[in-house]
Amino acid sequence: MERPEAGGINSNECENVSRKKKMSEEFEANTMDSLVDMPFATVDIQDDCGITDEPQINLKRSQENEWVKSDQVKKRKKKRKDYQPNYFLSIPITNKEIIKGIKILQNAIIQQDERLAKAMVSDGSFHITLLVMQLLNEDEVNIGIDALLELKPFIEELLQGKHLTLPFQGIGTFGNQVGFVKLAEGDHVNSLLEIAETANRTFQEKGILVGESRSFKPHLTFMKLSKSPWLRKNGVKKIDPDLYEKFISHRFGEEILYRIDLCSMLKKKQSSGYYHCESSIVIGEKNGGEPDDAELVRLSKRLVENAVLKAVQQYLEETQNKNKPGEGSSVKTEAADQNGNDNENNRK
Repeated sequence: MERPEAGGINSNECENVSRKKKMSEEFEANTMDSLVDMPFATVDIQDDCGITDEPQINLKRSQENEWVKSDQVKKRKKKRKDYQPNYFLSIPITNKEIIKGIKILQNAIIQQDERLAKAMVSDGSFHITLLVMQLLNEDEVNIGIDALLELKPFIEELLQGKHLTLPFQGIGTFGNQVGFVKLAEGDHVNSLLEIAETANRTFQEKGILVGESRSFKPHLTFMKLSKSPWLRKNGVKKIDPDLYEKFISHRFGEEILYRIDLCSMLKKKQSSGYYHCESSIVIGEKNGGEPDDAELVRLSKRLVENAVLKAVQQYLEETQNKNKPGEGSSVKTEAADQNGNDNENNRK
């Protein structure tokens, strides 16, 4: 039996290699035939999996992208960490029937526990919060005003000339720390949610840091224990459900959405008890176009401010005219002549 020369391949091994190669080609052909019927048969697997001819370059780019993303996430987290809302969009409650009902509710609770008088929200402050945000300076406030104005046409298109009626019924709490009048169920809730989501998106697109829209739950707050830290120190840690049991199903009335205000949480409130208002949009008309008390106060304030501004401008114009060349000397001459006449008259 001949032994193969060094580095050579005998005939049996050659046949085995040929047979294996043929089997491999048949297997690959059969496999590809079966893949043709799959939905991803036409997809370039190399592109789809992100495989490139330069894995080192791709790895470097991937690391750079990860660093950029990580830096962006850190910045967002830092912004969110520093986020302290100081402005909000408010739907004011002006229906006297609702306000009267809430006052009766508050008095009923106070009669049972006088300490809770410190936790009650004043009737001039009743509102629904649509969105909270952070505005750090005058420029950001102006951006917020612009965003509010952009909401008006969207809301009017959504309502299509109809009023959005908001009925209030029943009582609820947040962790037994905040007491509120519930907004009754109905299609109006979906409309209000859509307005809130659009407001959230509009303000975010302008770069304003706002609260999460997912946490929006329309409600009318009438009391909150956080208004007085003194209460916790004196053992009042929760709102007892028995205190408002009689009002669980009470119907408080309906408010028609006709105005949305951009309000400050920190600036001094108006004399009516309502929040400092930077700007407003009016949706449709209410009561035939008759303004309510809060709106009259705001209009009166605006008229006074305009009158003061006009008086200041007039004063500045007169002052500038007196200081113009030539005019000042004539004034002095007239004054001197007047003094001379007065002296002559005194001699007589």
